[in-house]
Amino acid sequence: MYHAGAMAATILVVEDEYAVARGIQYALQQEGYGVSVARSGEEGLEFASRQAPDLLILDVRLPGIDGFEVLRRLRGLGSKAPVLMLTARDEEVDKVIGLELGADDYLTKPFGLRELMSRIKALLRRAYGDLADAVGGRVIRHRDLVVDLERRRVQRGQQRISLTATEFEILRHLASRPGRVYSRRELLELIRDYEALDQDEKTINVHVSHLREKLEDDPSDPAFILTVRGAGYAFAER
Repeated sequence: MYHAGAMAATILVVEDEYAVARGIQYALQQEGYGVSVARSGEEGLEFASRQAPDLLILDVRLPGIDGFEVLRRLRGLGSKAPVLMLTARDEEVDKVIGLELGADDYLTKPFGLRELMSRIKALLRRAYGDLADAVGGRVIRHRDLVVDLERRRVQRGQQRISLTATEFEILRHLASRPGRVYSRRELLELIRDYEALDQDEKTINVHVSHLREKLEDDPSDPAFILTVRGAGYAFAER
């Protein structure tokens, strides 16, 4: 597994447009990443299950099975690797479908390579550390919920809860300051550690509803992540 400052991360690019795939591959290799390219959804899945890359760049429109289906099957196989989706047209519906399926971020074509690089670095940092701000092994406990900030583990009672990098970041910010209300815009800025905010605040709602499905006994009547009408979200006070 990739660790910040250790060996270079491995990245799988699933993209059927030759020029785009080559451009991304070249730029990533210049930055020192190990890169594989797959030209179809099927090939991408086969690569991903064989190589377990640290991060995937996945085009939505692919010959054969599309990017959404690749993502669905990947998450079904238990892959937690961050996924950056590429979409040709800026369609709200595409973004929401991708997020529902467990995508971590989106880029709309055409995009600049500098923008791509900053997204990738941010995703890797979020998924695998560096946790400079999680001062020495902090653990947050609330009733039977335990959030281990250093090891990025979440547990309820005896059950380990598997969160995506984005879900963990939202939970970390909320749980670190119980009772403090975070607006959707604020949460969006906190989980995006680069300047370009390509997503809108609705995406936060999607991530929060996923979190509730995983954490809460009754997601429609949450005990941990509360909605503050007209303001945003807050973690329940102890």
